[in-house]
Amino acid sequence: MIDKGPRPVNRGWREAPYSVFGIGNPLMDYVAYEEYALLEMLGATAGTMNLIDRDQREQLLARLAHYYTIPGGSCANTMRGIAWLAEVDPLPGPCFSGAVGKDEIGDCYTAEIVKLGIESRIVRKTSETGVSTIIVTPDCERTMFTFLGACREFGPEDLDMERLDQASCLHAAGYMWDTDAQKQATLAAVARARRIGLRVSFDLADPFVVQRYRGDFLDWIPGTVDVLFGNREEIGLMMQAGGAEDEQLILRIASLAPLVVMKVGARGCYVCDRGRVFFSPGAEARAMDTTGAGDFFAAGFLFGLLKGQSLEAAAELANRFGAAIVEVEGSSLVQLDQRDILPSSERH
Repeated sequence: MIDKGPRPVNRGWREAPYSVFGIGNPLMDYVAYEEYALLEMLGATAGTMNLIDRDQREQLLARLAHYYTIPGGSCANTMRGIAWLAEVDPLPGPCFSGAVGKDEIGDCYTAEIVKLGIESRIVRKTSETGVSTIIVTPDCERTMFTFLGACREFGPEDLDMERLDQASCLHAAGYMWDTDAQKQATLAAVARARRIGLRVSFDLADPFVVQRYRGDFLDWIPGTVDVLFGNREEIGLMMQAGGAEDEQLILRIASLAPLVVMKVGARGCYVCDRGRVFFSPGAEARAMDTTGAGDFFAAGFLFGLLKGQSLEAAAELANRFGAAIVEVEGSSLVQLDQRDILPSSERH
């Protein structure tokens, strides 16, 4: 049965100069609105992330009539969301680490991150800055075609352990398993976080990521990850139980982490706190573009935890943020107002 009793505040989130240290792929997003026929021609499954090389990137961009750019990447989006909320409800800023190229795109990306109030620990590499071409279809679903570029060169030697030591939480996404250097960097960061008492947050990120690295995740997550994010499809693939009822599915994956958050789209999310489950209904939204919805959902949930909110309040905040971001193009925060997303007591 779903526990409908009050949830306690999640304790143990230490105060520190940085709220979250994020390690991820700094990708410049190229967002285009296209018909379903393009995905069919590319043989891509809607809603997934597909790795491509430089030539494929150029061929894809040449097929697009129009696109616009915005700094992105799953972890970077989550850091953007935390920094943006903190503009109204003060919280130490996040810190973001990854690799970009020594090129104009890399210059632009790094400058935008800093302008948003994020401490940049981005390193520069000789390869081109990574790009994610995002195709948004008429159903508002986003499908990503990612050229990792310089992201692939980020390794353990690029970690700023001093900054990591000054954070409350470490956050990463499953995409970091796509290259060995990035995986080793993530493992090194997590090992350090565990030694010094940081909480570890991890987002499964994408169904194809789960399919590729399910065995690794099953071995690594238990005893390592404190907060696990995933949508219903990703968690179903992890547990090989996609046909299970929502409550049963989240209870199955609860064996991997003490706090699990399962997104169920517009319906909202389920939260399992050490075996106790509750459901948080989604906020109403007129969807335009689902790009970044899960990333900003995670930002809202982590923000709530870092502010000492109850798990219910953190889930409600996450649902509101996720709903708000799908109402704008390309996960842009310019058209949004924090006061519409934060709890009423925090709106100034």
